[in-house]
Amino acid sequence: VQLQASGGGSVQTGESLRLSCTASGSVFSIETMGWYRQTPGKQRELVAMITSAGAPAYTDVAKGRFAISRDNGKNTVYLQMNRLKPEDTAVYYCRVTLTSRAAPYWGQGTLVTVSS
Repeated sequence: VQLQASGGGSVQTGESLRLSCTASGSVFSIETMGWYRQTPGKQRELVAMITSAGAPAYTDVAKGRFAISRDNGKNTVYLQMNRLKPEDTAVYYCRVTLTSRAAPYWGQGTLVTVSS
């Protein structure tokens, strides 16, 4: 299974970005899809995740500003990020779990830079 993330970039405070991550390869029964982020010297942290049934869950960093969604037909998960702040600057990673395997798959990361 390969995960290809895209959509990162450099924006100003208050602007928006939409991240995408598509799973390809031997993809059967994707369970959860999610987004994490990491800054230098810090642990990777969960931003949002979504179940196979489409139920989203957000951490405090995302509530009220970010929206996660998925297209099961395209094996793709999205993260719409609005009202971005400089503290949102990080490398964002997508993560996917399958019902057939305990270990998750990770994407390569996409850099988001928010300047004030």
